[in-house]
Amino acid sequence: MRANLEIGAIGLGALMAALAQTLVIPVLPVIEADLRSSTTESQWLLTSTLLVAAVSVPIVGRLADMFGRRLMLLVALSCLFVGSLICALTSNIDVMIFGRALCGVSSAAIPLGISLLATVLPPERRGSATALISAMLGIGGALGLPLAGLLADNVDYHALFWIGAVGGAASAVAVLLLVEEPAQRSGGAIDWYGMVLLATGLVALVLPLSQASSWGWGSARVLGLLVASALLLGLLVVVERRVVSPLVDMRTLGRPPILITNVASIFFGFALFASFVGTATYVQMPEATGYGFGASVLVAGLCLLPSGILMLLLAPVTARLSVAWGAARVLSLAGLILVVGLVFRIVFVDALWQVVVGTAIIGAGTGIGYATLPTLINSHAPAAELAAANGINTLARSLGSTLASAIGGTLLASITMDLGGVAVPSLAAFRVLFAICAGAALVASLAGLLLTSSRVDRPQDLEPALP
Repeated sequence: MRANLEIGAIGLGALMAALAQTLVIPVLPVIEADLRSSTTESQWLLTSTLLVAAVSVPIVGRLADMFGRRLMLLVALSCLFVGSLICALTSNIDVMIFGRALCGVSSAAIPLGISLLATVLPPERRGSATALISAMLGIGGALGLPLAGLLADNVDYHALFWIGAVGGAASAVAVLLLVEEPAQRSGGAIDWYGMVLLATGLVALVLPLSQASSWGWGSARVLGLLVASALLLGLLVVVERRVVSPLVDMRTLGRPPILITNVASIFFGFALFASFVGTATYVQMPEATGYGFGASVLVAGLCLLPSGILMLLLAPVTARLSVAWGAARVLSLAGLILVVGLVFRIVFVDALWQVVVGTAIIGAGTGIGYATLPTLINSHAPAAELAAANGINTLARSLGSTLASAIGGTLLASITMDLGGVAVPSLAAFRVLFAICAGAALVASLAGLLLTSSRVDRPQDLEPALP
């Protein structure tokens, strides 16, 4: 009973953090019109959250290992509450952007929840629980879009921010009352140099990726920031190897199983996000395009709902498969399922049910893959660095999603057809996008094959590797 309460409390926090990332997407045009803001300003409601999430997830993860995972989880959920409350109470675009930036800290709730459950739960419950929390990153995206579409059609968009505020407060209280702080902490001094290098390097990476479709891939700003990011992150590697208590333990991060798992995470994040965005845009295209269905935001979101449900249902199944077959083999299988779903989306384009089936297959593959990733990370990361290691893994997934958004936006804006004098994405644009996603999923599957010879692929070694 105690374990169920802990899983429920942490799971609620993870779900609310995931929902916060997607609930605002369908209502950006509504916010823009209501606040009389520019498209650039309204896009910063997403970009600010993305930038803060990229920086805070690895930093908060390391601080959690040092000072307490439950403590930092409460900090992350409190930021979700305060940031959402600010957005719910304001009609000023600048204040709203600040609130959304604060919500970005809550992205750390998922890796913190994974590492916390891996410590406080009995061994027999860890696998399914961590799989469920990990899958919340995809579940939140699949459930957030239809929920936002439903509310956007019937109530003021501020209600979406109230969901984040109430959910953040409720989950923080639940964690405070039901989850104990593990005794194990690594301690050590705060690595300020590492924080500055990591923060500036990630901002220089994420900002041009999030703005590439509007700035242009060949613009001086994009190229300059990407070069600066490479230099800063390269310097971070050099500095962290010489620090006694590093923010990012490069020796742990460089272990082949962890490195390969993080690479696979980038490609899973890419495939999922591009599929979500591609599907939502696809079904809303006018019927005059010859492929679109002229659907509403709500219908577009409902097309993704079966995907989210499958992610939720498959999380505990994945944990059992990882024990029976080996986590690496399950990861490889997940990538292949993703490929099948994406090929289905490329080939079958005549009916809305075909879109739903293809997206559901994609959701199944992603759900299995996302649920497997923490098992691989926890099995190879030192017990004292679980929060930091899972934070880096979550960051890898987010970077994949950011890259997918940039490439997807560019493709849909570049491969177009004329529709009454207006350029809209052609069917070929979506097929190219899904084909790139299928390639990313295949790489993720191959990464799983590379891991099959490692120690983690022997089921008997899964639980002892956890603290």
